[in-house]
Amino acid sequence: MYRIRTLNNISPSCREILKEPYYEISDSESNPDALFVRASDLHDYAFNPELKCIGRAGIGVNTIPLDECTEKGIVVFNTPGGNANGVKELFVFALGMASRDIFDGMKWVYSYDGSDGPIEERMEKIKKQFAGPEYAGKVLGVIGTGNVGSLVANIALELNMEVLAYDPYLSVDAAWKISRHVQRVASLYELLKQCDYLTLHVPLNEETRGMINDKTIAVMKNGVRIINYARGPVVDEDAIIHALNTGKVARYVADFPTERLIHTKNVILTPHLGGTTIEAESNCARMAAMEMDEYLRNGNIRNSVNMPNVYLERSGKARICVIHRNVPGMLSRIMPVFAKDRINIENMSNKSVGAIAYSVFDINSAIDDTILQEISDLDDVIRVRGLE
Repeated sequence: MYRIRTLNNISPSCREILKEPYYEISDSESNPDALFVRASDLHDYAFNPELKCIGRAGIGVNTIPLDECTEKGIVVFNTPGGNANGVKELFVFALGMASRDIFDGMKWVYSYDGSDGPIEERMEKIKKQFAGPEYAGKVLGVIGTGNVGSLVANIALELNMEVLAYDPYLSVDAAWKISRHVQRVASLYELLKQCDYLTLHVPLNEETRGMINDKTIAVMKNGVRIINYARGPVVDEDAIIHALNTGKVARYVADFPTERLIHTKNVILTPHLGGTTIEAESNCARMAAMEMDEYLRNGNIRNSVNMPNVYLERSGKARICVIHRNVPGMLSRIMPVFAKDRINIENMSNKSVGAIAYSVFDINSAIDDTILQEISDLDDVIRVRGLE
């Protein structure tokens, strides 16, 4: 039985996959085989030696120390696309909030004390102060056209916007999801200088951190409206506050409140609601559970952010899984261990990503602890698992 520890409230849909007698799920297990998380920060978490994987019910993994996990042979999964529809629907809300001053208008309604007459009469006199442009016919720039960005681009077309998209890492799968009416541009700056609205849908990494900054804002149209449902630090906070105060940016809608942004004019903030729907939480929990189950019981890796994706149908009597460094001659060092013990390999797969590789061997005999130890003792081997 594998022990799963939950560090957040996880949708019960995960239990459709992680069932007894294979799994025991609790929020207090001290030596888990897997962690199930949504938003917990694990940078100071003490990983126990038995920990094999972490399932993130969501997309962002900036709260997980990926380098440490890789060095310890802990596979980290996320759930791309699991909450995409929820974010897309919130984007439609954001367009309205970015255009008209709906937020201040609502505050006026709920704080009106009647001193200037009946609200029905007074509102007709002051409503113009909350007016703004329609977004139909305007140019929307979409940065990042993955699971969320592609849905956002397509729905913006339905709202009669002209849509430009920039994504230097556009995959073939993502390309199929985007309408042919979305115009792909070759450079970030080409997109920025044409946008009336800009929406961000990129992961947070060293390349995207602060990508919206003084320099990139300077090339934008005056009065541009920016929507950030990616990650807070994708937008440089000093730069966006300065641009809002000068009027260069007309409005900033973001899902990542900070103390400074709360007190900045023309900012609309939501409390990280992008993927917070009943359906999205259920989808992400079920998806992460499937990834964890496939790895723990079969050694297959799908949607890992720190290990190669490897899927191999089970054959033979047992399976040996090896996480190792991606160095020349690694397989030629592992193979003699099987030969020495007269173990026949019926099927295998080996893939790498960056400095890490993952090899799966299906063998025609039961696993002896000796062979696992012999492989583990090889230089550049990080972790070995035997599955029967």
